[in-house]
Amino acid sequence: MRKLVLIFLALTVFTLTSSNAAIYKGQRVFVKQCIKCHDAGQNFVAKYKMRKWKKLMKKKGKPLSQLHLKNPKAKKSHKYFKSKKYFKKTKHLKQFLIEYAKDSGNVPACN
Repeated sequence: MRKLVLIFLALTVFTLTSSNAAIYKGQRVFVKQCIKCHDAGQNFVAKYKMRKWKKLMKKKGKPLSQLHLKNPKAKKSHKYFKSKKYFKKTKHLKQFLIEYAKDSGNVPACN
């Protein structure tokens, strides 16, 4: 019985910690996918305040993807914003964008 309880607790802790978003993963997504079109990097992330990033990242980033899909200048990114990969990684990207928003006072590292 005791072993069963310990296994259950271990699985619960593992599940809770693995489902949380990670800022470093969001930064990796940003560098890999967004820098292509948004050369400014740090300046682009700090373009909007936290409230605006939260609004753009609602419903798994649907507003942000629609913004890019409607913009003819963003043709390079259309494939990415239509992919499952984008919707799968939005929680990490959201954490990164909010963490380094204009009104957060934080500055991302240059890697």
